[in-house]
Amino acid sequence: MRILVIEDEELLAAAVVEMLRDECYAVDLAADGGTAEELAAINSYDLIVLDWTIPAPTGIELLAQWRRGGQDTPVLMLTGRAEIADRVGGLDAGADDYLTKPFAMDELLARVRSLMRRRGRPLVATLAADDLLMDRAAHTVTIGGEPVELSPKEFAVLEYFLMRKGEVVTRTELAEHAWDEAYDSMSNLIDVTIHRLRRKIDGPRHGRLLQTLKGIGYLLRDTRS
Repeated sequence: MRILVIEDEELLAAAVVEMLRDECYAVDLAADGGTAEELAAINSYDLIVLDWTIPAPTGIELLAQWRRGGQDTPVLMLTGRAEIADRVGGLDAGADDYLTKPFAMDELLARVRSLMRRRGRPLVATLAADDLLMDRAAHTVTIGGEPVELSPKEFAVLEYFLMRKGEVVTRTELAEHAWDEAYDSMSNLIDVTIHRLRRKIDGPRHGRLLQTLKGIGYLLRDTRS
């Protein structure tokens, strides 16, 4: 899943981005309204974490603009404004949730998970395909009850495949949801990640879960074949 963080406080932004990436989210960062506007226009995000007082256009101005344009991506508003009137103003502008600074990182993560659950794709605790089981909260994967060690990127890619189980996933879709803005479309990162992931979840086992459809994309099957 891909998240856009819009925050101009450098240390706070770095901490939020690091925490979200540790949770296997793909994260883009914008420090001002103009950059945020560009990123939101060209990328598809599952969630936006938005600071109220970024350099113009401000967070509240961006939010109002997005909602007027029909943008329905969930938005978690961050702000140092603690007055009830400010909270009401943010929610009325279209924020889905509101977090006042300073806040605990664990609380921000809980709010992110809550907003993801409200999205059309509920964040179920476990995902499975045949003998493969992913525990999303514990960030563990087992095959036939045996643990499989995955890198954060491999975990994120597998999670997206499991969410789209039985559907064809194009390279573009995979890049948009499992990588951030720094991804170079000319690199072989996707190929390398898929190769490593396939070796870990299929390897010498009888039957394969992950299939490559040449010129089309990838397909994670429900059963090994």
